[in-house]
Amino acid sequence: MATAKPPCPLLKKHSQTDLLSRLKTRKILGVGGEDDDGEIHRSKISQVLGNEQKFPVRHPFGLRECQAVSAIVFTSMGIMALGFPEPLSAMMFGDGDLESPLAMRMYGGTLISLSLSCWNALYTADKSIIRWSLLTQICYFTLQILVMGLGLWEHGFPSLEAFVVLLICFICLSVSVLYYCKIGRKWKK
Repeated sequence: MATAKPPCPLLKKHSQTDLLSRLKTRKILGVGGEDDDGEIHRSKISQVLGNEQKFPVRHPFGLRECQAVSAIVFTSMGIMALGFPEPLSAMMFGDGDLESPLAMRMYGGTLISLSLSCWNALYTADKSIIRWSLLTQICYFTLQILVMGLGLWEHGFPSLEAFVVLLICFICLSVSVLYYCKIGRKWKK
C-alpha cells in the first residue's frame, strides 16, 4: 500500500501568519479601519447581530456643554411661556398687556418641542442627529431674530430687555452656526 506523503513545507499555507490574508479577512469583515471622515466602523458581524459597542467619537470642544445649555434654556423658556405668558411677552416685546395669551402659549409648546430635539442630540454620538439638531436651532434663532426685529420696529424700540434678548439670540445663532460647520468637517488629530 502506498502511503500519502505529507505536503512539502513550502507549499503549505498558514493563513494565521500570512499578513496579506489577515488584512483581507479584516477588510471583508469590516473590522477596524477609518473612513474619510475619521470614524472607526464597527464590525459588519456586530452590526448584523445588533451589538451596541460604542467607539469614542471626537466632538468639537464645548459642543456637549452648548447642547446642554440649549436644552435647558429651551425647556425653561417653554415652561415659562406656557405658564406665565405675560412676563415673557413683556421681556421680549416690551409690552405686558396681552389680549390673548394663546399665541405665547403656542410659542411655549414650540419651545418644548425644540427642547426634546436638543435633549435627544445631547445623548447621541451620531453626527447626523447632532447636525440636524444644530440646523433646527439655526432656523429657530434666525426666525426669532427676524420676528423680534420686526416687532421692535413696529413698536418703536420700547425696551432694553428686548435688545438684550435679541443680542442673546444673535450670539446663540453664531455659536450654532460655528458648531454646525465644525461637525461637518474632518477633525485633525
